[in-house]
Amino acid sequence: MSIYVDIEKSYGTFHLSVQLDAGDETLALLGGSGSGKSLTLKCIAGIERPDRGSIVVDGVTLFDSERRIDLSPQERRTGLVFQNYALFPHMTVLENIRAGARREPDAKKRTDSVDRIVDRFGLGCLTGHTPAMLSGGQQQRVALARILVSEPRILLLDEPFSALDGHLRHRLEDELKQVIESFGKTVVLVSHNRREVFRLSDRIAVLEEGRVGAVGTREEIFRNPGTRSGAALTGCKNISRIRRKGDRLVEATDWGIDLFVDAELADDAEQKEYAGIRSHDIAWAGHANSGNPPENVYRFDVLDEIENPFSYTVILRAQGQSDAEPMQWDMDKPAWERIRTPSVDVCLPPMSILLLKK
Repeated sequence: MSIYVDIEKSYGTFHLSVQLDAGDETLALLGGSGSGKSLTLKCIAGIERPDRGSIVVDGVTLFDSERRIDLSPQERRTGLVFQNYALFPHMTVLENIRAGARREPDAKKRTDSVDRIVDRFGLGCLTGHTPAMLSGGQQQRVALARILVSEPRILLLDEPFSALDGHLRHRLEDELKQVIESFGKTVVLVSHNRREVFRLSDRIAVLEEGRVGAVGTREEIFRNPGTRSGAALTGCKNISRIRRKGDRLVEATDWGIDLFVDAELADDAEQKEYAGIRSHDIAWAGHANSGNPPENVYRFDVLDEIENPFSYTVILRAQGQSDAEPMQWDMDKPAWERIRTPSVDVCLPPMSILLLKK
């Protein structure tokens, strides 16, 4: 299976312009609120109509503005699972699932497929319940069962864990991962949660203000997100504007320090406006300033420390730079308790510096 999307749609001042494709894999659309993630899914499913462009799934054209093709949601066979699950409140679990199988004309086949999906999702003891009687996790399983019994061409998941309590998410992530693997076709997952995206996706498309800012494997996007917004979405807490000063040297103007960057990134520095470093990539330099220190070692004042269950977030500012933006440094709790000091030498390793577009 495969999907190809090249669409545009305007909503007032917001303009969606998305180009993406995927094969038999899970493609995650990662973006903040208002970036166009859910709107993209709705356009694929036929709930919203793009102003122009085309959408093709497994060789079947679902929408083409030039050829005037616009299949109905029922004809598209796209399995969209809404973030609130959108179960029919007046129907039982069994009736909700039967509603998903209504396209099958053969009554016996329809009954058999419903029975199989009920058994597969462990819903046998809940078939007489209405949605109001179910937990969030149970509602999610019913929503997935209702979609999958319809044998969709593609599975579209819109913030699948947003309606769930935090303690349920890990267990249900495992269940959803198994569903995705057994589905074996294209899955498009929408989320703003970078951890969910990393654990569930094969590739990631970062959406920023209605446009795809970067696309790559999950490892590529987290290693080098490419843009300031992409870095923030993937968890980078430290981002500064930069000015190039040499072949490998940039000035991080917000932090008040100069940084050497990795040689492989140096040629690209002229086109980048920001540098970032993840808080866990900052390293304690000990007494590195005496002798022959590694690159990017500076003394920072400790402004604050925030205690987490198993770590500290240490708030730093470059010494002597009273107007500089603070930085966050994540430290293992025993390690910070051992070295706790009002000022500390830290290293920002060149290989960990992200060079970013706006």
